[in-house]
Order: sequence, then structure tokens, then C-alpha cells
Amino acid sequence: MMKTLETVWSNCLETIRSHVSEQSFRTWFEPIRPIKLESHVLTIQVPSQFFYEWLEEHYVALLRKTIRQEIGEDARLEYRIVVDRNYDNANPLTINMPTSGTDNSSSRNDYRSKPPPAIKNPFVIPGIRDMKNIESQLNPNYTFEHYIEGECNQLARSAGIAVANNPGGTSFNPLVLYGGVGLGKTHLAQAIGNYVKATFKDKTVLYVSSEKFTNQFIDAVKNGSINDFMNFYQIIDVLIVDDIQFFANKDRTQDIFFHTFNHLHQSGKQIILTSDRPPKDLEGMEERLISRFKWGLTADLQVPDLETRIAILEKKLYMDGIEVPRSVTEYMAYHINTNVRELEGALISLLAQSSLSRKEIDINLAKSIVRSFVNNLSKEISVEYIQKIVSDYFKVPIDQLTGKTRKRQVVQARQISMYLAKSFTDNSLKAIGKYFGGRDHSTVIHACRAVLNLMETDKMFQEDVTELQKQINMSR
Repeated sequence: MMKTLETVWSNCLETIRSHVSEQSFRTWFEPIRPIKLESHVLTIQVPSQFFYEWLEEHYVALLRKTIRQEIGEDARLEYRIVVDRNYDNANPLTINMPTSGTDNSSSRNDYRSKPPPAIKNPFVIPGIRDMKNIESQLNPNYTFEHYIEGECNQLARSAGIAVANNPGGTSFNPLVLYGGVGLGKTHLAQAIGNYVKATFKDKTVLYVSSEKFTNQFIDAVKNGSINDFMNFYQIIDVLIVDDIQFFANKDRTQDIFFHTFNHLHQSGKQIILTSDRPPKDLEGMEERLISRFKWGLTADLQVPDLETRIAILEKKLYMDGIEVPRSVTEYMAYHINTNVRELEGALISLLAQSSLSRKEIDINLAKSIVRSFVNNLSKEISVEYIQKIVSDYFKVPIDQLTGKTRKRQVVQARQISMYLAKSFTDNSLKAIGKYFGGRDHSTVIHACRAVLNLMETDKMFQEDVTELQKQINMSR
């Protein structure tokens, strides 16, 4: 019996979901639309050229294997790419890409959109003779080396490195970075700029906040120098605009930025934007601007997980040549979990307090500093923190705690983690199970019973659980 298009693609998604993280699945596979299935050829539609290139670079082997399982060894995959770079409603472009193991790099290049011819600037700005004399306004400390990668920012950082290596030459132009306050948007955007400036000596890089851009435009209107203002921004090779949400309801500023954006984009120049929300949620913004913000890649930066927060603190301490007990960094990273800026501020306060009062840096000093940053230190313990405590205690990687391995040591550590999560958190059994690879509530119940039974019969096991309980209580 012939399989239908919907059945084939549904089965493919089920297989793919089991091989990638949930975030990757939502980002790269949920937006795909199956178009048709003829003979052994499956056609799928992807939303952009960048999307297609990312799939081909990172997931082609997985796609090839999955399609062959569903259709057969001679299966082929075709992409249909919605091309919307120059027009809001453009016709789709179909690309035939066999799911073979051969190197298609040369043929792929044939399919990629060629950049539009550069638009010559007809104006000459008085006083600007040498492009190198334009000050970039970048903070030299904001580099990729100082930027800690975690699951919370992996996509954004990878895209940033790609842009930095080929400014204006990738499909993600503009690159829009969005996220809450203090999550590293400005750092990452400027890291791109600093890398380009150091690597491409002929490129002019400029960082500007949306507020600064607006004020400069107002001054230009007052002084009758709008042409000079526009011409200045049109000669920039890499333009970084921070906090574009503040353009909201500023109609004339939006209009001038719209024309600046168009000129740079059509000239093959790189545009990098940051915002506190994705383009589709920007209020008070012209639709034509929002449409252009969507042309490239929109990447979010989320709140870093516990391990990433610890890594951020330890990286900063290492750069400053300072040694601090691991228990201190773990305590601070656990209790200050809102944003990176606040976390680094607490670390600076800790070091300053230690230096000024000549006190040793220990857990007690850390607690006194954290109190000024966090309103309630007796907040609920999180499941991820319990996993970290158990992982360190038994020297079992967290991915094994949440994975499927049945090794005795790992199983016991996993069961203890579930038991402690049930004891110290308000999460439901179902919610706890999700933290351990999507296990159901009955598995959590079994784990709790197993731990209680072993504590009654195995003294060493009981001592391990008691010690872990003490460590968790100390962290409150």
C-alpha cells in the first residue's frame, strides 16, 4: 500500500525528533512543509535560502537516512525555497538535491543567490577621505573569546561567527539577535564587529545604539544636513544597531533607517540588529521595516542554564587570574539566574568586598553579596540544580542522568535525582519526568520507591542520599 505524503513526512519528523534536541527540532524542522511525493522523490518547502543552507550543512546526513528509511534506498529529496529577498511576495524557487553521499558543494554554489550589484554612492562627504578614520565605537573587550557558548545562545553564536567570517556574503543578512536584558546581545553583536575589524582591514565597522542614531538624525534635521547623515551611514560595510525596539513610533527615524537599510543591503553590506523581542512582536514599527528585518536570520538568546552561568563566572575569574572555590561560583550561579549582567555584577561586588575588607572569599561572603542582588534566597530548588549536585557527587555526566543508559551506577544516580526532585521541588511527577529525557510519572514513582527501599537496607546508599540532602539544604 502506497504511503501518503502526510504519513511519510510525519514518520520522518518522528524519527528526526529522536535524534535532535527539542530546540533544534522546533527551529529547523517544524517550519518545513511537505509539498509533494512522486515516485521516490519527496519535495519539501523551507522558508529561506539560509534555512536550506543550514539544513544542508548540519542535517543532510540525518535527512538522507530518514528519507531512505521511509521511501527506499533510491529516495531523493527536493527543496522548494521561498525567495523573498527582493520582493515581499516572490515566487518559490525549486532546487533538486539528491540525498546521496556525494559532494554537491560545487553544484550548490550554482543555486545560491548572487548578491545584487553594488550601488555606487553618488555623494562625497566633506572631510571623509580615509574610511579607516571612522571610529567603530566598539568595546574591545567584547570578543568571541570572552563569550561563553551554551545551549541558550548556540544558534546565535554560530550565526555570528559565520557572519564575522564572511560579512555581507551569507544568507543571514540582516542578523537579528533578540532576548531579554543582560543576556549578551550587545556583547555578541560587537564581537562580530571586532572580529571583522581585525580580520578585514578594508571593512568599515560601526556600532550605534538606536537612541544615538535617532539623536543624530534629529541634529541633522535641525542643521539641514540630512544628506550628509545618510551618506555617512551608506559608506559603512558592517552596521550594528543596538535595541531597534526604541525606533517604535518614531516615523521619520524609521523612514530614514528604511532607506539606509535598503542601500546597505542592496550593496552587499552586512547589517546586525539587536532587540528585546523578535521582529514580529515589535510594536509601533512600520510593516515594511519588519518585513526587511525578517529577510535574514532571527536568533534568540535565552537565559543561560546553570552550567553556562558557572562557566561564565569561571571564565571571568580565569581572565583576571583569580582563584575562587567552586562552591562559591556554584552558589552564585544558582541564586542569580536572571541575566549575565547581574551575575557579573555580583562577582565584581564579591571581589571588591573581599579586597576592601580583607576577607577570604568563601560561601558566607558569597551569601552576603547575593542577598543584595536577590530578594528571596529561600526560593524553590530547581530540578536542574539537583541534577547538577547529583552529577558532581557521583561523577556521572548530566546527559547520562537524562539519557537511556542502564548502567547500575547511572540508574541509581538517576533514581536519587528523581527522589530529591520530588522531595525538594513543587514539580509534578510528570514535570519531573520531562527533566529526565521525557520519562512518564510511573517511572518517577518507581524511582522514589526504589530509593526508599535501598535506604532501609543499604547503609552506604543511605549516607549518600543524606549527604546530598545536606548539600541541597546548604544552598538555600
